[in-house]
Amino acid sequence: MKFTLIVCTYMRPQALIRLLYSVNEQTIYPDDILIVDGSVNNETQTVLKKHNFKNITYFKVSDSYRGLTKQRNFGVSQVPHDAQVVCFLDDDVVLDSNYFQNILDTYSLFPEALGVGGYITNEVVWQKSDKVKNASKFYYDGWMRNEPSRFKLRRKLGLLPDCDPGFMPTFSHGRSISFLPPSDKIYPVEQIMGGVASYKLQVLRDIKFSTYFEGYGLYEDTDFSLRVAKKGKLYVNTKAKLEHHHDSSGRPNYFNYGKMVLRNGWYVWRIKYPSPTMKARLKWHATAGLLTMVRFSNTLSTKQRKAAFFESLGRMLGWISLFLIPPKVLR
Repeated sequence: MKFTLIVCTYMRPQALIRLLYSVNEQTIYPDDILIVDGSVNNETQTVLKKHNFKNITYFKVSDSYRGLTKQRNFGVSQVPHDAQVVCFLDDDVVLDSNYFQNILDTYSLFPEALGVGGYITNEVVWQKSDKVKNASKFYYDGWMRNEPSRFKLRRKLGLLPDCDPGFMPTFSHGRSISFLPPSDKIYPVEQIMGGVASYKLQVLRDIKFSTYFEGYGLYEDTDFSLRVAKKGKLYVNTKAKLEHHHDSSGRPNYFNYGKMVLRNGWYVWRIKYPSPTMKARLKWHATAGLLTMVRFSNTLSTKQRKAAFFESLGRMLGWISLFLIPPKVLR
């Protein structure tokens, strides 16, 4: 199965090189690797020239193509026509050696799959279930992990998600892929994390990444995978393992990030549910308000007080703006 890897990068030359070394160790190597660089300097290009990675084509994009969704659409336009699958990776991940093998095996096992996501292993500690059903734990498919404090509070207020991880609840604010256990199983989902995603090329020819999401593009992956899920099946293979080493370079400031959490979160909710019920609307706003207060409380409970404060302000402004100038949903 011929496949192309697209890596969209911005001002992270060292993280990109670390990723490419892990690609070099793969049991199956990409037929093409497209590096789409939106950096405002030449450091990434300079560093790449010092290494001899196979099958790489480098693109330095102009302002008109800068931003995650624009860079991805540009990358897709450069994929060879004989490719069958396109993989997307964030520039700050590191792959297990059989990552691509497990992704491609999923398409063989499930020929109807339109997209397959990988599984991040270094962000959550899981254990085999103790079968006690402790309220401080989240249990799923014979495994357990610590239940985050925000979900404990949501449980008390009747605001827990009403669907499995990887699916969007009727009032959004669901459980992400990180709530799927490291069981080595393949799970059906409707949301795939963009930095560890793959799609059949024909899907990417038919559906584009939304230009609503500019720059950093928070939740652009949710938007895209929800639209693809309306057409067919999506899966996450927990055997396709990788680590995510968060690189702060190229991220927005905390205030803007907070605004995106609310405005982009509302936008993707309306992609899935264009006409939510009144109950769902009330629960969306109740959950948004609760999570904003929780984040604001972090100004007293964490060492990153400044980050928590400005993100909370951004969330509050983003929330107010929904009533004044709601996003126009592009379908």
